[in-house]
Amino acid sequence: MAPGGRPPVPPDKLEPVFRRRSAGATDGTSQDSPGAQSPDGPADTKPRSPAEAAKGRPTPKRSAAEAKRRQPIAGSSRAPAGPRTKEDKAKARNNRVGRYEAMRRGEAWALNPRDRGPVRALARDYVDSKRRVSEYYMYILVVLLAAVFLRSASAQAIISPVVLLLIVVIVIDAMLIRRSLNRLVAERLPGESTRGLTAYAVMRALQIRRFRVPTPRVHPGDKI
Repeated sequence: MAPGGRPPVPPDKLEPVFRRRSAGATDGTSQDSPGAQSPDGPADTKPRSPAEAAKGRPTPKRSAAEAKRRQPIAGSSRAPAGPRTKEDKAKARNNRVGRYEAMRRGEAWALNPRDRGPVRALARDYVDSKRRVSEYYMYILVVLLAAVFLRSASAQAIISPVVLLLIVVIVIDAMLIRRSLNRLVAERLPGESTRGLTAYAVMRALQIRRFRVPTPRVHPGDKI
C-alpha cells in the first residue's frame, strides 16, 4: 500500500494516463502554435486595428503623410512662360500706357475697383469743384521737412505749432466733406451706400490737383 493509505496504481493503468496527457499536450501545442496552423504563413502575424480593417489598408506614418501633402497638386502648377520677343514687350507696354491714359480720362473699364461707381464719381466731382486748404498739404509738408534740417532755433520752434495747426485744419475739412457729401449723395443717388466714401474723398482732397487720377473733369467753382 502506498503512503497515505491509497492503493498503488497498476502500471498498465499509468501508461494510458501519461499517453493521453502527452497526446493532449501535443495537440494543444500544435493548436496554439502559430507555425503549426499554416506551414507557409508567417510565424508572427500582427493583428490589424479596426480602423485599418475598415479602410482596407494600413494607416501611413506621419512623416509619409506630411511628405505627401507637400507635393504639388497635379494640374495646378503654372507652365513656365516662354521667351518674350521685343514685339511682345512693346505690345505689353503699349497696353499699360493705354490703360493708364484711359484711367486718367475716367473710362469705366480702366478704373480701379475703388474708383468705380456713380457714388465715387460724384465724390470726385464734389472735391474737385472747390479749392481747399488740404490740397496744399503736400506743399506745406515739403516745406516742413526742409525746415527740419535747418539749424535755426526759430525754425525748429515754428515747426510743431504749424504741424498741429495743419492737422486741425485737415480734421475740420474732413468733417465738412463728410457732412456735405452725405447730403449730396442722399439727394442725387438715394439708396446708394456711402461706406468708405469719406476716406476716399479726403484722400483725393489731400492730393495735388494735377496728380489726381482720374483727372478732374470739373474746375474749381463749377457746379456739379
